[in-house]
Amino acid sequence: MTIFKPLSTDDRVSTKTLLHEAIPITGTIVSGTYGDNNIQNFSHGMFQSVYDYPFLSSSANHIFDISAGLSTSSTLYSSVASQKSKKNNIYNQMAQVLSGYDKNGNIQRFDEDGNLTGGDKIDNAFFLTFSRLLVKDEIKKGSFELELGVNASHTTAIFSKRVSIKDTDAATSFRVNSPAGEYGILYVSNSAGVPLNGITTSKQQACGLIFYQAGVAVINSAVFMAGTGSGAGPAAVGFLSASVSFDDALFVNSALTGSEISSSADSFRRRIYNLQFNNTIELNSTVYFCRAKHNEFNYSSNPTYLTGSQIRVKTNATDTPISYITSIGLYSADNQLLAIGKFSEPIRKDRTIELTTRARLDY
Repeated sequence: MTIFKPLSTDDRVSTKTLLHEAIPITGTIVSGTYGDNNIQNFSHGMFQSVYDYPFLSSSANHIFDISAGLSTSSTLYSSVASQKSKKNNIYNQMAQVLSGYDKNGNIQRFDEDGNLTGGDKIDNAFFLTFSRLLVKDEIKKGSFELELGVNASHTTAIFSKRVSIKDTDAATSFRVNSPAGEYGILYVSNSAGVPLNGITTSKQQACGLIFYQAGVAVINSAVFMAGTGSGAGPAAVGFLSASVSFDDALFVNSALTGSEISSSADSFRRRIYNLQFNNTIELNSTVYFCRAKHNEFNYSSNPTYLTGSQIRVKTNATDTPISYITSIGLYSADNQLLAIGKFSEPIRKDRTIELTTRARLDY
């Protein structure tokens, strides 16, 4: 009577499936639906957390964190009067995790085009760190979009002029030279009105980086600054036309130098019009093909199957032995039960029947 049957390598096959879920984060949730009761600030003042409900509610889910940082190489660094060391620490912490170190052991600054050997650097940045609840295993490449209001006044028609930030064509042009995994380049383009300075195509000017497995977006502060020419480098000047300039007490230079990180996060958050991406769930599966040949598993392992050394289900000696399979168990090499699968109804098995059953384990 067959009870255990070893599985060979031909009886197993492993697969990987990528599942995607759309994550829309409307700007109203981020910028004021709950009167900022869904915004949590901390005594350390190094970042701000955003929730989908008032954060004291038991049903609130953490969405993302907002922070800001500057490199010591920034032209604004010497002018920082509030939380100078913290802003530099934030930048260095994010850079060492996401960009790593150079051959001399120095922390590498965020690079605008991903070419770490040269080019423009991102020295003033806002950081959006998304929760694992939303990102799952990673952000799907080419799905990230952040729309920001860039109208000068923060009190009237803030979203009448907007820019769109996307990881355009990232599915085929992402970078792999990061210790945190794969990342893409974020590009800025006009969304409502024409606030950008000479930028007319969706992949003309890089403005940040998106790290897919880490779930972190690095946004160059230059998207809120005025520039002087088409495609001007963001390290020194911004992308907006000279006619689009912010209230001095509100944003960018004054915020990064004179305001605390939480205040800068407030200013950034209230200009989020829309934020969306698709997450990725990596589903690994192993399929076991459990085969019962015609001469196997025709007797039950249940002791009540026999009585007086006779098969209980047989009334005549010439009757064909029959069993009914109700479940399949997967065992370790030392016969320890690891997984069990049950059929919706018993399956008849005798010497005229061969069965192949697929047992799938997802993890």
